[in-house]
Amino acid sequence: MRPIRLLVPGNIRHNSGGNVYNAHLVDGLRTLGAQMDVISVEGGWPLAGAKERRRLGALLGAWEPDSATGPDNAQGPDSGPVIVDGLVAVGAPDELEFAAKAGRQTWVMVHMPVPESAGTAALAGEARALRAATGVICTSSWAASVLLQRGVVRTHIALPGVEPAAKAAGSTPPHLAVVAALLPNKDQLLAVDALARIQDLPWTASLVGSDQADPGYARAIQDAVLAHGLQERVKLTGELAGEALGAEWDRTDLSLLLSRAEAFGMVVTESLARGIPVIVRKGTGTEEALGLAGLTAADGGPRLPGAALPLPEGGQEGPARLGQALRRWLEDPEVRYGWRAAALEARLCLPDWGTTARGVLALLAERGR
Repeated sequence: MRPIRLLVPGNIRHNSGGNVYNAHLVDGLRTLGAQMDVISVEGGWPLAGAKERRRLGALLGAWEPDSATGPDNAQGPDSGPVIVDGLVAVGAPDELEFAAKAGRQTWVMVHMPVPESAGTAALAGEARALRAATGVICTSSWAASVLLQRGVVRTHIALPGVEPAAKAAGSTPPHLAVVAALLPNKDQLLAVDALARIQDLPWTASLVGSDQADPGYARAIQDAVLAHGLQERVKLTGELAGEALGAEWDRTDLSLLLSRAEAFGMVVTESLARGIPVIVRKGTGTEEALGLAGLTAADGGPRLPGAALPLPEGGQEGPARLGQALRRWLEDPEVRYGWRAAALEARLCLPDWGTTARGVLALLAERGR
């Protein structure tokens, strides 16, 4: 197969799920012998300016279909397939359509569909870009189901893998971790409000994630921690990587991913890979991550170690429900030990990134014939 290009958004610099997926996919494809060319496309995607969109079109080979590889690393007629991160693609439907007319093999990798709240124009742009693509690769069944409801029938699913990890040692008192960039969608304020309700119990907690993605929201979280008097028990660590992140996981007994919208939630499987149970928000793609580990009951609902909680937005019902779940986990040794045992069992069921890469490579090779 000819070299594969991956075009990623240059404006997402924090440790996002999409960035992590893309990096692991590239590593996996290279391990399989594929030649990869990763290009960071500058612009405020998905709302990039005309200059950035023109450059994207050149990278796609949309403007000069009969030319060989030219200025700005543009594609020539004999170039290989291109995978465009969905955040970029949905902001440039014209360029995707011109690339299709030029006969390019252009795939869109959808980590998260455009939210309904983005408005009619954004949804129309997504629809056009995906129709123009050679194929659409979704990183979760949840994302594929959303697109199906929008009329995108032909999608391919390439679920995330997970890297093997050592079992977490845990802490005394129990330590809780929320590993996600500090963003309103991740709803760390909900976690802080819930923790404020169980101050009579022994525990510590860390909010692990970039405080630069939305500085205003990060300040609101810090203010909430101070307002509840939790500054000695809840730490905002900033974004961690390498040994520092590994040490944080090792001391963790329970993790939480409370996103209001989440296509999959790789933090769930990363947690389970260490034998750490997880609490997630019901109705999001995080439930698929639990199911991937074999952690769904016969009726389709989640079983241990993940608790998928219905957590309404706004008001006090959400913090109250989460606080009750945390209290039960902390106070009942059978619940805590049962969740831990099930998480350790789940470690044996998790797929690796090699499986993801092989699926994507086979898909590109089949269409490239």
